[in-house]
Amino acid sequence: VGCDRSKNLVDICGGKNFQAFVCDALSVPIRSGSCDACISIAVIHHFSTAERRLANIRELARLLRPGGMALIYVWAMEQEYKSQKSKYLKEKNGSKDKEEINTGMAQRPRLSDQMCLSSSQDSACSDRLFNDSKDEGCDAKPVAGSRLPVHTNRTSFHSQDLLVPWHLKGGTKKKGESVHPVLFPAGSKESQELSPVFHRYYHVFSEGELEAACRSLDCVRVQNSYYDQGNWCVVLEKL
Repeated sequence: VGCDRSKNLVDICGGKNFQAFVCDALSVPIRSGSCDACISIAVIHHFSTAERRLANIRELARLLRPGGMALIYVWAMEQEYKSQKSKYLKEKNGSKDKEEINTGMAQRPRLSDQMCLSSSQDSACSDRLFNDSKDEGCDAKPVAGSRLPVHTNRTSFHSQDLLVPWHLKGGTKKKGESVHPVLFPAGSKESQELSPVFHRYYHVFSEGELEAACRSLDCVRVQNSYYDQGNWCVVLEKL
């Protein structure tokens, strides 16, 4: 069973005969200790404070039965690690027509694959990447009313807390809508099509940060902590 804040995404799951429901990741309406496994991919890095990020990990732990496992993926500050660039950076000079790119929110692995994930980051396990659609043409332009920097897509991070521009794939401006021109690169295809761009908050994790947060909870044990294609990843066991 899956959950998300977006009703539209949950409806898509329902249309594919998957079980999913709308909820807040900080308060999941499932009884404590009822899950054998939990997977949190590209969720925790959207919480804007350390307290809320830790609360989400605690909520995952609450759902697990003793001995249950959780797999957590978050976007890494280090998009170049051990002299190797992440797929996100490697694709910087790729096809301009390509809109489905890895934003570092990578895999949707089965929890049973965790040993494969942890033992070989360059293996076939790392090929099942979860791609997010965003506008690769957007530059780091300021957003009105925000003090956070805006990330230039496919480049290294210079701040842990930032906004990432997302191009609404296939979206067009409806008649009468007002779209702020700062959202579009001058002369870009998107500006010509009047497709809206949205800015989404991220906290990119530095090395050891996710593991330290997990270890601060006395109800779980960190079984593994590793780097995978621009992500920091942790496997937890409920005590």
